[in-house]
Amino acid sequence: MTVNITPFADPRDKGSVASLYRSLVADRNGGLTVGEVREALSASGVSARDERLRATFQNFHRVSPDEALTEERFAALVAPQEMTLFQRMLSGGLTIPDFKAFSNTITGLFEECRPDRGGNVATYIPQLSRVDPEMYGLGLCTVDGQQMSLGDVDERFCVQSTCKPINYATALDLHGREKVHQHVGREPSGRSFNELALNERGLPHNPMINSGAIMCSSLIKPSAPLADRFDFIMQKWRDLAGGRNIAFDNAVYHSEKESADRNFALAYFMRENGAFPENTDVVKTLEFYFQCCSITVDVREMSVIAATFANGGVCPITNRRVFNAETVKDCLSLMYSCGMYDYSGEYAFSVGIPAKSGVSGALMLVVPSVCGIALWSPRLDKHGNSVRGVRFSQRLVETFSFHTYANMVNNQSLVDPTVTEVLREADQSNLLCAAAARGDLGELRRLIAGGADVSQADYDGRTALHLAASEGRAEAVRLLIEAGCGLTPLDRWGNTPLDDAKREGRDEIVTYLTDRLMSASEAA
Repeated sequence: MTVNITPFADPRDKGSVASLYRSLVADRNGGLTVGEVREALSASGVSARDERLRATFQNFHRVSPDEALTEERFAALVAPQEMTLFQRMLSGGLTIPDFKAFSNTITGLFEECRPDRGGNVATYIPQLSRVDPEMYGLGLCTVDGQQMSLGDVDERFCVQSTCKPINYATALDLHGREKVHQHVGREPSGRSFNELALNERGLPHNPMINSGAIMCSSLIKPSAPLADRFDFIMQKWRDLAGGRNIAFDNAVYHSEKESADRNFALAYFMRENGAFPENTDVVKTLEFYFQCCSITVDVREMSVIAATFANGGVCPITNRRVFNAETVKDCLSLMYSCGMYDYSGEYAFSVGIPAKSGVSGALMLVVPSVCGIALWSPRLDKHGNSVRGVRFSQRLVETFSFHTYANMVNNQSLVDPTVTEVLREADQSNLLCAAAARGDLGELRRLIAGGADVSQADYDGRTALHLAASEGRAEAVRLLIEAGCGLTPLDRWGNTPLDDAKREGRDEIVTYLTDRLMSASEAA
């Protein structure tokens, strides 16, 4: 197939293509094929169906994978308007640079939680009780649109209470914070999600429990016909999911409506206390709320929705703004403190990620500025949260530095997947060497307590012990050796820390290192 070369409007773009091509060729020993480019694009985690790279993907998939690429041919296949994202994909410039390694770790955590068959499916809504309890799926999308999915990815499930953040955010965008919170509070209730209780102002405690969600529903296009209100919220879901095919389960809607005595009681209790806006039709508000709970998605769609929240309200796979950034900030704050029913406090403490669960077994996690994760597993614990979902999120923050306050603790065992392994190791080595050279014992102790490898060397093979010995930092030398640093590491010039101490005339350190070497020799 012939692909016409489209000139780049900006000469810098043409230069970027050339530089990218040369880096790829160098990485493959002087040759580059279409198939190798396709493979590299796939490894980045961005879907071949991503609309942001539609023209470029089509070009690369219309030609033979065995075709050898010249620089000119490579440039011809890249759509100029898609160059920036294309370059970031192939140069490790996306949110998760090593998406393959990250995906492998996520897969391991997902499978680790699969054997957990604790809990039971929800039964108070008859249709939910018929769901296969063994269903288990996960979707993940980064703020750059990198995606992965595992398990029962094609199975659709009702969103149930995971509609509450969307309804709250929609109400905020329509009316603003002040108007919305004239009718709903923003404090954790400390009570069951459907308890017949209001705060001291006679308002629902927050938008993440049933009464608060019903209140937010009353604020969404209240004067419009019910069908138009539902069309409006369905479009909002589609926009959040990047135009995906969001659906509706009519059977669940009727099942929920027919078993909604508590929700009707909550609504009339709020009306009795004057909590609703004027002229609210309580019955239509409830019907609208039940419709919202009966929307269906799969884990891939929900992960994109979560990623839109992680991206400040901009859908990562369309680059279109759906919610205002201020709206998202308020919504995530309440998801963090109130999103997991009456387990919310413990979840915020131990997991520390904004989240919202639903009694269908859905769990939506938002890691701000990194990714959104959706997990579906219908077995629920006593609080109404997915058993596997909670367990997975616990393992997630034990593995990655995703807890909101993880950066306050120097725990070297936690991985920041937004930084490459090379940079992580280089940063740690640089910090150790800098602290040792300055004799900063407090910083050295902090790094050691955080799990830093005291024997780690920099590019020249020099360890923190080399620097401490060379600069005459005797206390730092003792601390590093007591922490397990080897006595005889060699730098690229073949020098040990003892050699450095002798060369610089650090007599105290020479004596100390010599004695330690003699003791080690005698012990051997």
